[in-house]
Amino acid sequence: MKTRTRDGGAHDVDHGTIGSGSSGCRRPDERVARFVADALGGARNVLDVGAGAGSYENVAEDLPFADGEFDAAMTLFSLHRWSDATAGLREMRRVTSGPVVVLTCDPATVRDFWLYDYAPEVLDTEARRHPPVDEIAAALGGSCTVEAVPIPLDCTDGFNEAYYGRPEMLLDPAARQACSAWSFVDDGVRERFDRALRHDLTSGTWDERFGDLRTRPTFEGSLVIVRATP
Repeated sequence: MKTRTRDGGAHDVDHGTIGSGSSGCRRPDERVARFVADALGGARNVLDVGAGAGSYENVAEDLPFADGEFDAAMTLFSLHRWSDATAGLREMRRVTSGPVVVLTCDPATVRDFWLYDYAPEVLDTEARRHPPVDEIAAALGGSCTVEAVPIPLDCTDGFNEAYYGRPEMLLDPAARQACSAWSFVDDGVRERFDRALRHDLTSGTWDERFGDLRTRPTFEGSLVIVRATP
């Protein structure tokens, strides 16, 4: 459901600035999309709330649809921007007769990533913004499962963990700008990150510590699908 409005979960972010880097760096990855499609279970009439990765849109906390109007509903990389996630999820459940699918990051594991050694403020921000998985499940009710989504080495959707084996990409300001958490930190954090990562890449320190990630086909990080059925 598209409503080109301010980001309800991040009122102090300049979304125009973030969005300017999104088109090239935030492109849906078909392998991740397959996990979403499987979770939807072949539903034909699907409500998409939030419009997915790269968008900065409020959820309608009072969806203009009848109870059970949709076979399934989904929200992709959007929940952490909602002004009231619980209300929005309950509305998705109300208007959906089948599965509700949420592609999100588990804040409990966001910090378990090498980026935390270089820019902890960024991942602290991510962890604060994403609702805990158990709160998502409680809001949706019914029977709920949580599935980790493997991130491909050449993932086209440029959230932070998409570069788990391509650290040089995060030296590109456009790549960082496309991930909204970077807009919550100041220039000093970004400059310190840039200096430290460049140094460790040049010296070989990054590869000594994390180099095996460069050839790992997939990475199981904080990306999860929460799926709830009535």
